[in-house]
Amino acid sequence: MQRLPTAEDGLRVVAERAPQAEALAASWIERSRPVWAPVYALRRRIATIAVATLACLLFVHVMLGANGMVVYRQKRAEYHDLQRQVAQMKLENEHRTQEIEALRSDQKAIEREAREQLHYARHGEFVYVQAAPPNPPPPANHSARK
Repeated sequence: MQRLPTAEDGLRVVAERAPQAEALAASWIERSRPVWAPVYALRRRIATIAVATLACLLFVHVMLGANGMVVYRQKRAEYHDLQRQVAQMKLENEHRTQEIEALRSDQKAIEREAREQLHYARHGEFVYVQAAPPNPPPPANHSARK
């Protein structure tokens, strides 16, 4: 009958193979030392270059990113343009409100509007109607249409 391995057996196997594992690790370190020695010697320069690259990328993101300074300035200009349009619309709305009030109560304003829209005239007055300009003739060839 076979005996089942115990934890002590496992520890004994590990202890027996430990020198082989250490030797293998030491050989790997000796093989990689020529590769990593220059990198270790240049570690400060590599770190400086990495930090400078990160700073440049961050700067580009802040300036040109989705919410960067360029977009912010465009949105700000658009905001000021919309504010100006709102102020202009408010003035126009106020002017229209005054016209409506005048047409509700002022007989002279009602008469003036009726005469302008319906082309009415008093006795002795002349109404001048400006005709729309005639349509321009079509171009002679296809290249003139473009």
